[in-house]
Amino acid sequence: MTKDDKDKIYKLLKTAADSLCGYASPDFAGKMPEFQDDAVINSGQLAMSNSDGALSAMEGTSAAEGSFHADSSSQSDSSSDSTISNINKKIAECKRCGLCAGRLNVVPGMGVEKPLALVIGEGPGEEEDKQGLPFVGPAGQLLDKMLAAIGLYRDKNCYIANIVKCRPPMNRNPFPEEADACRPFLDAQIAVLKPKAILCAGSVAVKNLFHGEDGVMKLHGKILDYKGIPVVTTWHPSALLRAPENKRPAWEDLKVFRSLLLGIDAEYDK
Repeated sequence: MTKDDKDKIYKLLKTAADSLCGYASPDFAGKMPEFQDDAVINSGQLAMSNSDGALSAMEGTSAAEGSFHADSSSQSDSSSDSTISNINKKIAECKRCGLCAGRLNVVPGMGVEKPLALVIGEGPGEEEDKQGLPFVGPAGQLLDKMLAAIGLYRDKNCYIANIVKCRPPMNRNPFPEEADACRPFLDAQIAVLKPKAILCAGSVAVKNLFHGEDGVMKLHGKILDYKGIPVVTTWHPSALLRAPENKRPAWEDLKVFRSLLLGIDAEYDK
């Protein structure tokens, strides 16, 4: 990677971190570091700024290759594509609970096969229901900034899904019976995608994933274990839009997740 490329990535990450914090991020304080050209480039490798430890993802040649050692070989595996396609087809045909009656579209999820990270939210909102895609409204725009700040992108190394695949009326939390009816789809997605780590966005996500009572206030920033997959919980981006004062602790959670991903990536280099 050239010096100019690194300068551009640094500036992009600083802008994303500042936006997430709501003010100048302390992680990017001080003079911009002096970068040098790399002699050899590994498209899956992670790079860290010498001065502030901010994570940046080196751009690969395609979304299929991605960053952070995303498993590019799985992209050409037609059986895997068929499996995830079959899950999405079953979601589209689902009438297991009453949410199906009010939906415009199902929202199964989006991202790459065999992602480094799986992000789990609670359920689609109005804009997601219209488009059939997860996190595409204002909360989705903030989520993209949050993920980009730690080197994750839905088209390169990440998959985004929800606890329920249909919009609850008035964007309310899904009822337990609705989450239970939809749970086999999430389980199937996790089994097929085989993410290396999971980020739960909000209390609804973490409570339903673990069938527990503890929410984001108690669990945020902690590394949990779900069937051998490390899990970190932080605030849902819509909650951050309502309460910007939580952006700073949310950024601390993301740094925990970033460190976790770096550890996973290091395992690939051994």
